[in-house]
Amino acid sequence: MKYLICSILLLSISCCAHAQGVYDGKALPGKVVIDRLVVHKSKHILEAWSGKTLQKTYAVSHGRGGSGRKTVFNDNKTPEGTYRIDSRHRSRKFHLFMHISYPNRADKKRFKRLKKEGKIPSGAKIGGAIGVHGEKKGREWMPHKWADWTQGCIAVDNDEVEELYQAVKKNAVIEIHP
Repeated sequence: MKYLICSILLLSISCCAHAQGVYDGKALPGKVVIDRLVVHKSKHILEAWSGKTLQKTYAVSHGRGGSGRKTVFNDNKTPEGTYRIDSRHRSRKFHLFMHISYPNRADKKRFKRLKKEGKIPSGAKIGGAIGVHGEKKGREWMPHKWADWTQGCIAVDNDEVEELYQAVKKNAVIEIHP
């Protein structure tokens, strides 16, 4: 019983610390154009920038594959590098989806090198369909930011993805850091 209480207390503290200072309940200023998103995977945050001004920071979940950069399809890791938000659409699975231009040239070059070195199986594929999206449809009731659960994407709340969907300009840069 003592172990259970300690575990619950530590989980509560961890969740509060994870979200502290991130979401203040304020919406992005009206008509602001976001030209750069910066993701810090280890901090579980996404920053929305307009020029040199940080407009807002969001708590995020990302790939359940653990730390490190995405290497192959289905490794459940979130890529690391500089990409673009190259398209957006409504999603059957996640409300709204902003597609990230993964894999980029550096990812493809690294993939080919690792395959040649035998560090990736010869039949492996690099993957794709990575994006910033909302909560999983039908599971909106779940506290989805308590653990990393995506297959490599970056997840925010549905109201947050709506806000970003409207504010992020076409071909905005997205930097994903460890």
